[in-house]
Amino acid sequence: MNDRYDAGYGSDQYVLVGYDEYGQPVYRQIPAQQQQQQTYDPYAGQGQGQGQGQGQGQSYGYDPYAGGGQQAAPSYDTGQQAPVHDTGRQPVTPAYDPYGTGGHAAYDPYGQAATSGRQPRVAEQTAHIPRQAKPADQAAGPGQAAGPGQDGDEREYHTAQFAFVEQPDGDSEDVIDWLNFTENRTERREEAKRRARSRMVALVVVLALVAVGGAGYLWYAGKIPGLSSTAAKSGTTTPAAAQKRDVVVVHLHNTGGGGTSTVLLVDNTTTKQGSTVLLPNSLALSDDDGTTTTLAKSVDGDGSSGTRDQLDTVLGTSIEGTWRLDTPYLQNLVDLVGNIDIDTNADVPDPDTKKKGAEPLVNKGKGQTLGGKAAVAYATYRASGEAQNAQLERFGQVMQGVLRKLSSDASAATTTVQTLAQILDPSLTDKDLGTFLAKLADLAKDGDYKTALLPVQSDGTLSAETSSSVVKDILGGTAKSPSAGSAVRVSVQNATGVKDDTEKARVVLVNGGYTFLEGGTASSTRATSEVLYSDAADKENATEVAKTLGLGTGAVRKGTVGSGADVSVVLGQDYKPSSS
Repeated sequence: MNDRYDAGYGSDQYVLVGYDEYGQPVYRQIPAQQQQQQTYDPYAGQGQGQGQGQGQGQSYGYDPYAGGGQQAAPSYDTGQQAPVHDTGRQPVTPAYDPYGTGGHAAYDPYGQAATSGRQPRVAEQTAHIPRQAKPADQAAGPGQAAGPGQDGDEREYHTAQFAFVEQPDGDSEDVIDWLNFTENRTERREEAKRRARSRMVALVVVLALVAVGGAGYLWYAGKIPGLSSTAAKSGTTTPAAAQKRDVVVVHLHNTGGGGTSTVLLVDNTTTKQGSTVLLPNSLALSDDDGTTTTLAKSVDGDGSSGTRDQLDTVLGTSIEGTWRLDTPYLQNLVDLVGNIDIDTNADVPDPDTKKKGAEPLVNKGKGQTLGGKAAVAYATYRASGEAQNAQLERFGQVMQGVLRKLSSDASAATTTVQTLAQILDPSLTDKDLGTFLAKLADLAKDGDYKTALLPVQSDGTLSAETSSSVVKDILGGTAKSPSAGSAVRVSVQNATGVKDDTEKARVVLVNGGYTFLEGGTASSTRATSEVLYSDAADKENATEVAKTLGLGTGAVRKGTVGSGADVSVVLGQDYKPSSS
């Protein structure tokens, strides 16, 4: 609470001029010449008359709290001071007399007389600035008194009367915070480095595991050249005879131009390798009565089952089924798989266009897309003067292109086969053929597929040296042991220099109950004959064959036997057909 300011204190007049920086009021003393002027103070402590000699010291003004001629009651200080307005020197104005008494006393609602006369000039005093009063609980005690020279307004204050708030040292806290910040930042950096190193180590370990796993898979899949898995692909780790193969023979019948083409589809489940073996039409086969024939004649005359058995005899393999594929069905098959992409080696004209100079149906080049009609035209095309093997190779390209586009799913491939609506050989059902083709399609898409031509000599016979890469590596390479009661298969190679000796030997062997296999003609003549066997169980059969041909037992010995034969005979110049 602020100190009270009494208007009449020390006969000095003050006016409020503002507030200091701590919010306390600042007063200014009014000069003496301004104090002499009449001022209107509604809160004046006492009323004074304007004239002298009126009422013997009593005021004529209206005082609601004054009783008759009694002395006016002391004024009450409310703690608020009205500002004094200095309007300059003003003429004296008679006081308001509400009762008409003619008096000129100033109006004082508190019963004090107002004076308007000239006031004596007083010495100028220093401006008095009221101070804040002490709290009630810190008032001076009974034994405490104001110091000398101090009045009620000039109070003495002691340090005990003030409460000092301890302010925190901001600088020290800032230093502590900065140290904590730098320490935490360093720790975070170290932790981030440790995490980065851990991630790097984990990444290196993962990459190493992936690399080892990938290399192992590639090794197992046989896709790393020069490693043992490649040997597994070629069948060197597992003997060729012990490898498991699924074989299906396909006969393409050209219903428009005539003729047939034959291939073997081979799935080696041991080495995970697929193959197409091209069989030339000139391949020599033997009928049931021992008569020599060709593959083309056998397909036309003996049909499916007879040709399949003859191929088993010559090649020493086991064919599971026959798929007869006429050209209309081949066209539908290519359309069903959505065309094929192959590298063509010739321009093929449209067979339905007889006009010369017409645009070819198939253009020569790499990556040619062929539809059903174009695929059939390319597979059956044989240019003038070309060997039959050239056309056979084109058919092999089309078959491999079909396998690359065929679904690898067995059920989907079976649906494709069923959609062809062709009549299959009883030995091969739709489901069996679809499942077989799906496996080959998977190998063809992965690149584990190849096409090979069976080398046949000009007379249709197989050469042991040239045919071993196909017959031995792809088809098995060993003759199938004859079942009980079956005829012994004898391969005859003519080295006498007389072509007719082969036929004479065939007749003798067939009449003796043996199965004759054409072994071809040797490149040079030999003086003596040989009768060879590879298995000890066939030694007795070899001795009987030598006797049948009129050769001595001294010609019998163990050696290399031709493919598909139990006994091999090389006729020399010592062979005398007349003696047989």
